[in-house]
Amino acid sequence: MKILFADALPEAYVDLLAQRGDECTVSPELGADDIPDAIEGYDVLVVRSTKVTAEAIGRSSRLGLIVRSGAGTNTIDCQAAADAGIYVCNVPGTNAIAVAELTLGLLLAVDRHIPAATGDLKNGMWDKKGYSKADGLMGKTFGVVGVGEIGLAVAERARSFGMTVVAERKADRRHDVEARIRSIGIRLVENLDELVAESDIISIHVPGGESTENLIDERLLGLMKPSAILINTSRGEVVDEEALIAAMDDKGIRAGLDVFRHEPDGGTGEFNSALASHPNVVGTHHIGASTQQAQDATSAGTVDVIEAYRAGDPQNCVNVVRTRVGSATITIRHFDRVGVLAAALQVLRRGDINVQTMANKVFQGSNAAMAIIDVVGEVSDDLTSELASLDNVIQVQITARNE
Repeated sequence: MKILFADALPEAYVDLLAQRGDECTVSPELGADDIPDAIEGYDVLVVRSTKVTAEAIGRSSRLGLIVRSGAGTNTIDCQAAADAGIYVCNVPGTNAIAVAELTLGLLLAVDRHIPAATGDLKNGMWDKKGYSKADGLMGKTFGVVGVGEIGLAVAERARSFGMTVVAERKADRRHDVEARIRSIGIRLVENLDELVAESDIISIHVPGGESTENLIDERLLGLMKPSAILINTSRGEVVDEEALIAAMDDKGIRAGLDVFRHEPDGGTGEFNSALASHPNVVGTHHIGASTQQAQDATSAGTVDVIEAYRAGDPQNCVNVVRTRVGSATITIRHFDRVGVLAAALQVLRRGDINVQTMANKVFQGSNAAMAIIDVVGEVSDDLTSELASLDNVIQVQITARNE
């Protein structure tokens, strides 16, 4: 395959793909405006922070996979990729520990005034009295907004500091996540308002996008305790920056921020931010995931995603339907013989039934298999009987759904 890396990946991982026969081009200088002219002829595009627009997606006749070498995919037009039949896959969880470490680092820096104290030392000033006015973390209530891999890693570390960790209750949360919440000892509250009002420290770990833009707004900031600490290592757009500045001025809220709105597109550049320059802010340069450990884990995960795509089993895809689709699911248990599925598809075609998803699972020994087909259209009794009468079909089951 031809693979274009629009952001740098450690040479060892690029070499690994090249050794497997892939033609790899590493062009970290490419920006969002450059990719449309560069993408033609490539099967796979790998990006970290570089934006992938609908224009870029539309310019390629071969592209089948876009890999976000990291977790967040808000910089990729996932719908445009879906419309073109291009997988968008990410590498989640590999940077969770790195981001969690920076989160606690920012918290300690805010509470103990570490940047200001360091600055005074470098300027030849000693002020033990002034810098002895820290609250400390033991016994504080730490609110985690978002309990994915990063939020859970942060919660584990917050608990080790002797803090009470709270998170919002969610009815649709996965069972394995609920189990980790219990094992860590996170206390659940009913809603975000309750979490904000109760917490001494609030740490944000939600994905970017329309659903979370300005999640931390003037109203929620008004619920925070005076002198509470807000930590954001997720996305700058999650926080209403003007409202946060006002809250810092009015009630002494402090903030540790790794992310901001309107960050420079490249790795370096001029950055004039009223929020970043506020005296109540300790800030870093969107480096939460930037440790060597995290980069190695993410790079290895990127190679794994590409290999899974090569094998026909894409992993971590964010723009495919994960639930059953269509008006019905047809399950065909059959002997694993040549032509069985082809005959079944011909029956569906004659019945004007559109196949939306299809999987065929082979049983141990390769004598029998199970085809699971999601379809749109009316699956009549006659059509079901015709499927059941096909050679080498053992059983046919129809599960209809209410649309």
